[in-house]
Amino acid sequence: MIRRFAAALMFTSLLTAAVPAAAQDKGAPKKEAPAPKKSDDSDLPPLPADRTVRQQAVIGGRSIAYDATVGTIPVRDAKGKIAGEVVFTAYTMPGAARGSRPVTFAFNGGPGASSVYLNLGAIGPKRVQFGAQGDSPSDSPVLTDNPASWLDFTDIVFIDPVGTGFSRSLVDEEQTKKLFYSAKPDIEYLSRVIYDWLLRNGRLTSPKYLAGESYGGYRVPRVAYHLQSQLGVGLNGLVLVSPYLDPTALRAQGTALSPLPYMATLPSMAAANLERKGQLSPAALQEVEDYTRGEYIVDLLRGRSDPAAVERLTTRVSAYTGLDPKIVRQLQGRVDLGTFLREIHRGEKKIGSVYDSNVTAYDPFPEKADSDSNDPILDALIAPTTSAMVDFVTTTVGWKVDARYNALSYDVNRMWVRDNSDTPVQDLRKAMAADPKMRVIVAHGMDDLSCPFFASRLIIDQLPVMGDPNRVKLSLYAGGHMFYSRPASGQAFREDIRGMMAR
Repeated sequence: MIRRFAAALMFTSLLTAAVPAAAQDKGAPKKEAPAPKKSDDSDLPPLPADRTVRQQAVIGGRSIAYDATVGTIPVRDAKGKIAGEVVFTAYTMPGAARGSRPVTFAFNGGPGASSVYLNLGAIGPKRVQFGAQGDSPSDSPVLTDNPASWLDFTDIVFIDPVGTGFSRSLVDEEQTKKLFYSAKPDIEYLSRVIYDWLLRNGRLTSPKYLAGESYGGYRVPRVAYHLQSQLGVGLNGLVLVSPYLDPTALRAQGTALSPLPYMATLPSMAAANLERKGQLSPAALQEVEDYTRGEYIVDLLRGRSDPAAVERLTTRVSAYTGLDPKIVRQLQGRVDLGTFLREIHRGEKKIGSVYDSNVTAYDPFPEKADSDSNDPILDALIAPTTSAMVDFVTTTVGWKVDARYNALSYDVNRMWVRDNSDTPVQDLRKAMAADPKMRVIVAHGMDDLSCPFFASRLIIDQLPVMGDPNRVKLSLYAGGHMFYSRPASGQAFREDIRGMMAR
């Protein structure tokens, strides 16, 4: 459950005309459109009409005026009946040339995560602090300008999939699962939402980008190929943030044969240990990656029948991870996530987060042999992100809604139908082959164990070269799954994306 719930992104709806000069003050609302009529048979009250306010923020060292819009796009079933409503938050630059100004669509993952994490943590014009050591649910959820936002070089539309944020299904649970809660329909309706927003806002000729985090990074290649091949929308670039690209390989941890899960996570365990000692550097991490590709996998495959191989594993793995050699020997070099997160901080009576093992919380049951707590970051980020987003939507924008906001929906995650139609890497290959100009950035925090960077490294190294060998770039940053919670990493991420769009 924890691995599938990552941090943040989403979008959609019709933007109104430019704000008149008299409404240029920060937070000044535009004229509100008439309230929409209900178009379904549910007992839910209608969502408010789209609403826009003028805002300002200091981004990239200069003050920027922009429009913030919260609104909805309907999702229809095969008969044309509205089956769901997707709520989006769009930040657009007034007066910009629509044909040349880029627009980026962003969403998170889960399944069951809203877009609040990328919005208020990474790339939106405002941010609230979360995801780093010392952050607390009781910290004041006050928004501040985000100097690492992308808004000075691209409009951004954050999408909340059905069941997350304020987005909702208007059909029963069985139909909801069929229309929204499995891989194929998820890709299809999200792609249509992007198309509808572009069409309604006259942006089909704009440069277009997709950004997705965690399972959102898993969505991005599939949405890109569906837009390309089915809806006739080309993408200039894709940004995969801490992506979950190969679920089958990562879920195999604990099986007898597959070495891939242990290979994928060892470099991130080592990165966390190096960071704790103040020794993290590209050269030090490269040594671990080289060992993982070579001697490590050879000794793993030799197995317990070769005592010398087990001793070599014990020596190297304990040195890289910082774990007690006795534990590594007992595990025969196959260090699972639960053991690492518990044992590396057991002496402090704390437990590390799977999203960043150097972010810890007190272990509520330190006397137990096995961990009996939720993830430290996951528990701590719900309050600040939810409170900040609801206050922004209802008070700052004035989009008054009588509904609960779901930053993370465990119900969506529980009901999700996991099938075998998930082919993000295959669709990435197809999308790149169809468009030799499209570029890709895969961004990872080095300490992330939920979606480890080395898994993406192995996948990228297996991609065929199609034109420019640098079309797909793996960018590594200090931090974990939400590496952007660290200011230096957020700024470095911003510069990498600005460079890609400038090309």
